Amino acid sequence: MILAGDHQEKIVIQIGVTALGFRTADHKLAKMLRSRYNGFITNEENLRAEFEIESHDRGQVTDEEEVAVQWTDDQWIVERGDFRVCWSPGRGNGRIRQASSPFATDSALRIIHSLALAAEGGFLLHAASVIRNGKAFLFAGVSGAGKTTISSLAPPDVVLLSDEISYIRREGGSYRAYGTPFTGDLGRNGENVSAPIEKLFFLVQAASNEEVFVGRTEAVGRLLRNILFFSIEAGLVERVFETAVDFVSCVPAKNLLFSPQPAVWNLIA
Repeated sequence: MILAGDHQEKIVIQIGVTALGFRTADHKLAKMLRSRYNGFITNEENLRAEFEIESHDRGQVTDEEEVAVQWTDDQWIVERGDFRVCWSPGRGNGRIRQASSPFATDSALRIIHSLALAAEGGFLLHAASVIRNGKAFLFAGVSGAGKTTISSLAPPDVVLLSDEISYIRREGGSYRAYGTPFTGDLGRNGENVSAPIEKLFFLVQAASNEEVFVGRTEAVGRLLRNILFFSIEAGLVERVFETAVDFVSCVPAKNLLFSPQPAVWNLIA
């Protein structure tokens, strides 16, 4: 949704169940947001938060620059060289000052969503995710594990939710995966749909295709290593741990040994 008024534009981006509003007088930035988050722009008015967003001239960050996330004075402060976010969940508002770059916006949004999800029993996961036959499957792994590879090998009946960052949320007695615009090397937004999660795979590239059972304790540890979370706030850290334990008790976890051939999809149905 885009509203003109006071020389500002308002854009609402909904990922999963979380709708965030962005107001800006920078029409170039607004155009970038509309293009980058195509498929996730909505008319939703029940916003989790509304942000004033503006751009500044700042080059790309280096690999050495880390994100700082802290809770102070009833608000989150999130900083990196190319963006700064101030967000008060209680008031439902905030400000973002960022480089005029989709990479800065993506990073800021990922952290905002990770914090919002943590508080309600969910998380963002370094994982590709798809829907097949009405069920969602997750393929977790660090960079180079094969998330984009397995996504690119998917047959036509598979709906891509993400090849990089998956949005996971508990709903009722089960967990559900939603599409995201957070892309990896595939460079394509996921579909803005969702489905209950059937299985979690940890990707292991191999010479042949095979599923191998993963014990619960090991699965929790490996899941936690792939969850996007930057805060050191003790209560929220504990909540993320509890969610990971609960998730593994609800969703089967397996290693997926696979070779980069379409035949691996014979195991996923």
